[in-house]
Amino acid sequence: MILFVSIFILLLLAWFGAPLFTLILSVSILGFISQEIDLTVIPIELYRLTNTPLLLALPLFTFTGYIMSESNTSQRLVRLSSAFFGWLPSELVLVTLITSALFTAFTGATGVTIVALGALLYPALTRTGYTEKFSLGLVTTSGSLGLLLPPSLPLILYVVIVQQMDLGQSITIKQAFLAGILPTLLMIMVLFLWSIWQTRKHPLNKQTRQHSRVNAKELFSAVSDAIWEIPLPFIVLGGIFSGVFAVSEAAAVTALYIMIVEIFIYKEVSLKKLPDIIIESMTMIGGIIMILACALAMTNYLIDAEIPIMLFDWIQSHVDSQITFLILLNIFLLILGAILDIFSAIVIMSPLIVPVAMSFGIHPVHLGIIFLANMQLGYLTPPVGMNLFIASYRFKKPITEIYQSTIVMMLLLLACVLIITYVPSLSLFFIT
Repeated sequence: MILFVSIFILLLLAWFGAPLFTLILSVSILGFISQEIDLTVIPIELYRLTNTPLLLALPLFTFTGYIMSESNTSQRLVRLSSAFFGWLPSELVLVTLITSALFTAFTGATGVTIVALGALLYPALTRTGYTEKFSLGLVTTSGSLGLLLPPSLPLILYVVIVQQMDLGQSITIKQAFLAGILPTLLMIMVLFLWSIWQTRKHPLNKQTRQHSRVNAKELFSAVSDAIWEIPLPFIVLGGIFSGVFAVSEAAAVTALYIMIVEIFIYKEVSLKKLPDIIIESMTMIGGIIMILACALAMTNYLIDAEIPIMLFDWIQSHVDSQITFLILLNIFLLILGAILDIFSAIVIMSPLIVPVAMSFGIHPVHLGIIFLANMQLGYLTPPVGMNLFIASYRFKKPITEIYQSTIVMMLLLLACVLIITYVPSLSLFFIT
């Protein structure tokens, strides 16, 4: 009873702008006091977190993403994708989907993708002959893709949290990285096929229709322009999956590599600006780590108070099948994704959801993909999806117009989320 009253009061304080980590820590302190447990368990938990090797990857990948967003990487990525896929029908749609997914995967922020790529892709789509409504919807929706692809920060954060829990079934970051590939390809393919169908009556300009094959000259020029950034995925993924690098080591090599490339080779990020980028990126990740540390302390209290067991008993008395549980989980996560940022949602809810889901026979890696796929969709869920407001601000359009332009694509992604949820082999194909 004390716990629920405390949570209600603290949620009320959060509504008025109190920092999230103070609220979580307060719940932990009140909970431990109510259980008459010494509060030294909290700093012990914080210290235990610092010994997690995977944790080091978070600030390093964040720093990498911030440098990339400050450079012209987005422009080179768009040009490179266009050169490769220019022979396909609706090639600019596919370019938008792929570049947005890759950019989000490396920057870890969907809003950054809309802001950085929107200035390039939205005018390009409208100039090519696509309607304004379709172009708005595609750019806004594409910004949420990529959270399931390596080296996604939310994916790493989920694995860090699950590894801190005594579940009797360990998961690795390699498993999580592999699990997100097919679900992401499914979402990209569904949106691409629907876009081809949707725009079949809107012929593109003559210049675009004449592109029936790859332009070798443009392809060579685009590859030459991005020659130093093309190896980046191979450094990250090849290093991790070959066993040459641990994830934290791959993050360090990636950060060093991209810093050399953007500062000394492309010279798009000045040494003078580097301290500001470091401060901005570390401030952001510092907040996430603070929330994570406090959440793990709260997790200890929840376990000591047997809250997951009580929650499981309650769910078991009302839910009698895995399918029903997954339906309720999808509904809950969609609402959560619309009202809470993805990092906070992961650190707060994972300790509660993971043990209960595993009791229904759901693999923790599959659950992580379900979790992030729903949160990804939550960014587009009216009326408060964050990406909707970012797109409204970026393109200077009324929020109602953004709603109308994204609703069909959001429903298509919802169908993909349901497939991902109820077909576990899609997530577990490479790891089982």
